[in-house]
Amino acid sequence: MTETVALRCRCGTLRGAATGISPAAQSRAVCYCDDCQIYALHLGRPDVLDDRGGTDACMLTPAQVTISEGREQLRCLRLSPKGLYRWYAGCCNTPLGNTLSARLPVLIVVHSCMDHAAAGHTREADLGQPKIRMQARFAKGGVPPGAHPKAPLSMLPGLLVFFARGLLGGRAQPSPFYDAAGQPCAEPTLIEKGARESLRASVLAAAGLAG
Repeated sequence: MTETVALRCRCGTLRGAATGISPAAQSRAVCYCDDCQIYALHLGRPDVLDDRGGTDACMLTPAQVTISEGREQLRCLRLSPKGLYRWYAGCCNTPLGNTLSARLPVLIVVHSCMDHAAAGHTREADLGQPKIRMQARFAKGGVPPGAHPKAPLSMLPGLLVFFARGLLGGRAQPSPFYDAAGQPCAEPTLIEKGARESLRASVLAAAGLAG
Protein backbone atom coordinates (compact mmCIF):
# COMPACT_ATOMS: atom_id res chain seq x y z
CA MET A 1 0.00 0.00 0.00
CA THR A 2 1.37 3.40 -0.97
CA GLU A 3 0.98 6.59 1.02
CA THR A 4 1.22 10.34 0.53
CA VAL A 5 3.70 11.99 2.88
CA ALA A 6 3.38 15.69 3.72
CA LEU A 7 6.42 17.87 3.09
CA ARG A 8 7.17 21.05 5.00
CA CYS A 9 10.11 23.21 5.95
CA ARG A 10 10.87 23.78 9.63
CA CYS A 11 8.91 27.05 9.84
CA GLY A 12 6.02 25.80 7.70
CA THR A 13 6.26 28.44 4.96
CA LEU A 14 7.07 25.89 2.26
CA ARG A 15 4.74 22.90 1.97
CA GLY A 16 4.05 20.09 -0.43
CA ALA A 17 3.66 16.34 -0.71
CA ALA A 18 5.39 13.18 -1.88
CA THR A 19 3.17 10.48 -3.38
CA GLY A 20 3.55 6.77 -3.99
CA ILE A 21 5.52 6.19 -0.79
CA SER A 22 5.95 2.68 0.61
CA PRO A 23 8.72 0.70 2.33
CA ALA A 24 8.95 -1.65 -0.65
CA ALA A 25 9.28 1.14 -3.21
CA GLN A 26 11.73 3.45 -1.47
CA SER A 27 15.51 3.26 -1.18
CA ARG A 28 16.21 4.82 2.20
CA ALA A 29 19.85 5.41 3.07
CA VAL A 30 22.02 7.24 5.57
CA CYS A 31 24.97 9.08 4.03
CA TYR A 32 27.91 10.23 6.16
CA CYS A 33 29.88 11.83 3.33
CA ASP A 34 31.82 15.03 3.87
CA ASP A 35 29.74 16.92 1.29
CA CYS A 36 26.43 16.20 3.04
CA GLN A 37 27.92 17.28 6.35
CA ILE A 38 29.42 20.44 4.83
CA TYR A 39 26.04 21.30 3.32
CA ALA A 40 24.15 20.99 6.61
CA LEU A 41 26.80 22.96 8.51
CA HIS A 42 26.92 25.70 5.85
CA LEU A 43 23.15 26.16 6.19
CA GLY A 44 23.48 26.36 9.95
CA ARG A 45 21.43 23.19 10.28
CA PRO A 46 23.58 20.64 12.14
CA ASP A 47 20.31 19.29 13.57
CA VAL A 48 19.71 17.61 10.19
CA LEU A 49 22.65 15.29 10.90
CA ASP A 50 22.49 12.36 13.30
CA ASP A 51 24.97 12.03 16.15
CA ARG A 52 27.57 10.48 13.82
CA GLY A 53 27.11 13.08 11.06
CA GLY A 54 24.76 11.05 8.87
CA THR A 55 22.00 12.43 6.65
CA ASP A 56 18.87 10.25 6.40
CA ALA A 57 17.41 10.44 2.89
CA CYS A 58 15.36 8.49 0.37
CA MET A 59 15.40 8.32 -3.41
CA LEU A 60 12.26 9.36 -5.31
CA THR A 61 11.53 10.58 -8.81
CA PRO A 62 10.84 14.32 -9.27
CA ALA A 63 7.34 13.53 -10.56
CA GLN A 64 6.42 12.14 -7.13
CA VAL A 65 6.95 15.49 -5.42
CA THR A 66 4.91 18.69 -5.54
CA ILE A 67 5.26 22.03 -3.77
CA SER A 68 1.91 23.65 -3.01
CA GLU A 69 2.95 26.63 -0.85
CA GLY A 70 6.05 28.77 -0.49
CA ARG A 71 7.63 28.02 -3.86
CA GLU A 72 9.19 31.49 -3.77
CA GLN A 73 11.37 30.24 -0.89
CA LEU A 74 13.20 27.71 -3.06
CA ARG A 75 16.96 28.12 -3.02
CA CYS A 76 19.71 26.05 -4.63
CA LEU A 77 23.31 25.54 -3.58
CA ARG A 78 26.20 23.66 -5.20
CA LEU A 79 29.37 22.76 -3.33
CA SER A 80 31.39 22.72 -6.56
CA PRO A 81 30.73 23.67 -10.21
CA LYS A 82 29.91 20.03 -11.02
CA GLY A 83 28.33 19.11 -7.71
CA LEU A 84 24.78 18.12 -6.89
CA TYR A 85 22.03 20.71 -7.02
CA ARG A 86 21.11 20.94 -3.34
CA TRP A 87 17.67 22.48 -2.79
CA TYR A 88 16.51 24.09 0.44
CA ALA A 89 13.91 26.48 1.82
CA GLY A 90 15.44 29.93 2.18
CA CYS A 91 13.00 30.96 4.92
CA CYS A 92 14.53 28.61 7.51
CA ASN A 93 17.36 26.84 5.62
CA THR A 94 15.60 23.46 5.69
CA PRO A 95 17.24 20.99 3.25
CA LEU A 96 14.65 19.61 0.82
CA GLY A 97 16.38 17.39 -1.71
CA ASN A 98 19.23 16.92 -4.15
CA THR A 99 19.11 16.53 -7.93
CA LEU A 100 21.65 15.64 -10.60
CA SER A 101 20.05 17.55 -13.47
CA ALA A 102 16.65 18.38 -14.93
CA ARG A 103 16.83 15.41 -17.31
CA LEU A 104 17.49 12.64 -14.81
CA PRO A 105 14.58 11.11 -12.86
CA VAL A 106 16.30 11.17 -9.47
CA LEU A 107 15.44 13.25 -6.43
CA ILE A 108 17.13 12.48 -3.12
CA VAL A 109 14.71 13.78 -0.49
CA VAL A 110 16.25 14.70 2.87
CA HIS A 111 14.38 13.60 5.99
CA SER A 112 14.22 17.16 7.37
CA CYS A 113 11.30 18.08 5.10
CA MET A 114 9.23 14.88 5.40
CA ASP A 115 6.40 15.28 7.92
CA HIS A 116 5.45 11.66 8.63
CA ALA A 117 3.74 12.65 11.88
CA ALA A 118 1.14 14.71 10.00
CA ALA A 119 -0.62 11.45 9.12
CA GLY A 120 0.17 9.83 12.46
CA HIS A 121 2.97 7.76 10.94
CA THR A 122 6.64 7.19 11.65
CA ARG A 123 9.48 7.34 9.15
CA GLU A 124 9.99 3.59 9.56
CA ALA A 125 6.34 2.87 8.83
CA ASP A 126 6.41 4.91 5.61
CA LEU A 127 9.92 4.10 4.35
CA GLY A 128 11.15 1.07 6.27
CA GLN A 129 14.59 0.86 7.83
CA PRO A 130 17.62 2.30 5.98
CA LYS A 131 18.79 -0.16 3.34
CA ILE A 132 22.35 1.08 3.55
CA ARG A 133 24.61 3.33 5.59
CA MET A 134 27.38 4.58 3.33
CA GLN A 135 30.45 6.82 3.06
CA ALA A 136 30.97 6.07 6.74
CA ARG A 137 34.71 6.79 6.64
CA PHE A 138 33.58 10.39 7.21
CA ALA A 139 31.41 9.54 10.23
CA LYS A 140 32.23 11.21 13.53
CA GLY A 141 34.34 8.94 15.66
CA GLY A 142 35.02 6.39 12.92
CA VAL A 143 32.91 3.91 10.96
CA PRO A 144 29.69 2.94 12.81
CA PRO A 145 28.82 -0.77 13.11
CA GLY A 146 27.10 -2.08 9.99
CA ALA A 147 28.00 0.95 7.87
CA HIS A 148 30.03 0.81 4.66
CA PRO A 149 33.18 2.97 4.51
CA LYS A 150 32.42 3.96 0.91
CA ALA A 151 29.54 3.24 -1.52
CA PRO A 152 29.28 -0.52 -2.09
CA LEU A 153 28.95 -1.94 -5.58
CA SER A 154 25.91 -3.89 -4.39
CA MET A 155 23.97 -0.62 -4.76
CA LEU A 156 24.55 -0.45 -8.50
CA PRO A 157 21.92 -2.93 -9.83
CA GLY A 158 19.13 -1.29 -7.85
CA LEU A 159 20.20 2.18 -8.97
CA LEU A 160 20.27 1.12 -12.61
CA VAL A 161 16.76 -0.34 -12.37
CA PHE A 162 15.52 2.84 -10.69
CA PHE A 163 17.09 5.01 -13.42
CA ALA A 164 15.72 2.84 -16.21
CA ARG A 165 12.18 2.82 -14.85
CA GLY A 166 12.27 6.55 -14.26
CA LEU A 167 13.56 7.32 -17.74
CA LEU A 168 11.10 5.00 -19.48
CA GLY A 169 8.25 6.39 -17.43
CA GLY A 170 9.22 10.02 -18.05
CA ARG A 171 9.43 10.63 -14.30
CA ALA A 172 11.94 13.49 -14.48
CA GLN A 173 9.03 15.83 -15.17
CA PRO A 174 7.03 17.51 -13.84
CA SER A 175 9.62 18.58 -11.30
CA PRO A 176 9.19 20.94 -8.34
CA PHE A 177 12.71 22.27 -8.94
CA TYR A 178 12.88 22.77 -12.73
CA ASP A 179 10.47 24.29 -15.23
CA ALA A 180 9.24 22.49 -18.35
CA ALA A 181 12.23 23.79 -20.30
CA GLY A 182 14.63 22.26 -17.76
CA GLN A 183 15.67 25.54 -16.15
CA PRO A 184 16.17 25.64 -12.35
CA CYS A 185 13.36 27.37 -10.45
CA ALA A 186 16.03 29.17 -8.41
CA GLU A 187 19.44 30.31 -9.59
CA PRO A 188 22.07 27.92 -8.19
CA THR A 189 24.73 29.57 -6.05
CA LEU A 190 28.20 28.20 -5.37
CA ILE A 191 29.63 27.99 -1.87
CA GLU A 192 32.81 30.03 -1.51
CA LYS A 193 35.87 27.78 -1.75
CA GLY A 194 37.47 28.98 1.47
CA ALA A 195 34.28 28.37 3.44
CA ARG A 196 33.95 24.91 1.94
CA GLU A 197 37.50 23.95 2.78
CA SER A 198 37.18 25.25 6.33
CA LEU A 199 34.03 23.20 6.93
CA ARG A 200 35.58 20.15 5.30
CA ALA A 201 38.58 20.38 7.63
CA SER A 202 36.25 20.32 10.65
CA VAL A 203 34.38 17.31 9.25
CA LEU A 204 37.62 15.41 8.64
CA ALA A 205 38.87 16.24 12.11
CA ALA A 206 35.69 14.91 13.70
CA ALA A 207 36.10 11.70 11.68
CA GLY A 208 39.72 11.33 12.77
CA LEU A 209 40.96 11.86 9.21
CA ALA A 210 42.73 15.18 9.61
CA GLY A 211 46.41 14.94 9.20
